[in-house]
Amino acid sequence: MAREEVESEVTGTVWKIETKVGDKVAEGDVLMIIESMKMEIPVLATDDGTIAEFQVEEAEPVAEGQVVVVLDT
Repeated sequence: MAREEVESEVTGTVWKIETKVGDKVAEGDVLMIIESMKMEIPVLATDDGTIAEFQVEEAEPVAEGQVVVVLDT
């Protein structure tokens, strides 16, 4: 089984995590929402798989390019 790292596309704050560890997701599913400059930016699954771990928690700041979710694909 391969691991896929999902990165934030923006600098901001984790507003809401929409999934949990163990959830099966499809490419394009919303995993979490990042708030940046009063805009809500979804973080999407980059491949089909299962959520292995989160690298961040709600209300935590994130940087552009930071790994936020790891998927088992």
